[in-house]
Amino acid sequence: MVLIIGGGISGLTAAYDLARAGVPFRLLEAQPRAGGLIETRDFAGCRLEAGPESFLSTKPAAVELARELGLGARLMGSNDHARVTYIWRGGRLIPMPRGLNLMVPTDLAALRESELLSESGKQAVLADLDWKPSAIPERSVAEFVTDHFGAEALDYLAEPLLAGVYGGDPEELSAVSVFPRFVELERTHGSLIRGLEQERRPAPAGSIFQSLRGGLSELIDALAARVGDRIIPQRADTVERTEAGFRVRAGGQWMEASRLILAVPAWASAALLTDLDPELSRLLCEIPYTPSLTLALVYRRERFDGATNGFGFLVPKRERDRIMAATWIGTKWDHRVPDDRVAIRVFFGGKGEEAILNEGDEALVAIARAELRKFMGVTAEPLDAMIGRWPRSMPQYTIGHAARVTEIEKRCEAIAGLRIIGNAYHGIGIPDSIRLARAAARGETERTPS
Repeated sequence: MVLIIGGGISGLTAAYDLARAGVPFRLLEAQPRAGGLIETRDFAGCRLEAGPESFLSTKPAAVELARELGLGARLMGSNDHARVTYIWRGGRLIPMPRGLNLMVPTDLAALRESELLSESGKQAVLADLDWKPSAIPERSVAEFVTDHFGAEALDYLAEPLLAGVYGGDPEELSAVSVFPRFVELERTHGSLIRGLEQERRPAPAGSIFQSLRGGLSELIDALAARVGDRIIPQRADTVERTEAGFRVRAGGQWMEASRLILAVPAWASAALLTDLDPELSRLLCEIPYTPSLTLALVYRRERFDGATNGFGFLVPKRERDRIMAATWIGTKWDHRVPDDRVAIRVFFGGKGEEAILNEGDEALVAIARAELRKFMGVTAEPLDAMIGRWPRSMPQYTIGHAARVTEIEKRCEAIAGLRIIGNAYHGIGIPDSIRLARAAARGETERTPS
């Protein structure tokens, strides 16, 4: 039997594939609900996400799984006709230039017309066109971006864009792990602008940002329904090696398994493996995590005194106090906010990032309202507020991450029957988690006699 520990998107996907293949398994999930960071809530007449709100269509694993589960008709893209994202600079919200691939411009005319960067900042970005192919030893995201586009582009393009994805510091994040595609373009083309131009990947059909009409929990619910009563609501406490494989203590009882899939955060896997392989546990502990806290404010439209003509805004670290971004949900997504409501989702991540998790609900609402008054001029009283607290939820791909993961995988391979999956290793998005989970399940299927 295969035992899966963790019922987030990774664990549920692996369980689904094992169920389809007829491989015996059980899944242990410590929380009252499955889904991990994915949680859709009906709140104040709206349908809101407490965790991630979408996945990228450019990475096909999530779209493919949704269709496989019969959710193809439920897939929906963001409202790209309204796709404008603003950056706070110098006391005002300025639209990002059109045609950005992360921080790499693909529309140079739009870059030149933009008010976001100074003339010297634009010239520093265009200097990337003179880069020659090169292979540079591992460096930080900050060094990589500054080398190609200058410090201003780091501060007002790359950093705010990455903060919403990783919640980390570009001075500490690894370029080769965060930007593997761009590092390869540097090696083969030198200039990232010219590299993207020559690569000419076909544009994805529809929106880049995809979700489900009823929220991402539809994906979790569909997977959980296929897994059924093989989900056991127990926390795994201890993992031990046996001659036949493993035994796991959960809820005061021991469970035997021939193979084990750990689908929990790296720090949780480290705690389970302390006795089994102390060095593997130590390596897993070296993957740092940051917290995430979101707060959605819902207003009556008739009383709302701000503008939401776009997807939202980002606040660069250089100008950040308490929040790093806000999304205007009703503009970005159809069917999530009724016509008589306005919903704004605020992402905390400024000063006192760790301490803010311990703030009370009223204090968080007050902070969010003060920030929205500053950035948007909103003074209206919200109808209600929904908070999502996620401590130690965002893995950081810091310098040395690739070598660390290689060593983790080598040590896992030395323990027959052990697999570790999740967003801490080869990509933090939902599609990456699904892809790695399906690869792990496929390996277990191939090892099961027909």
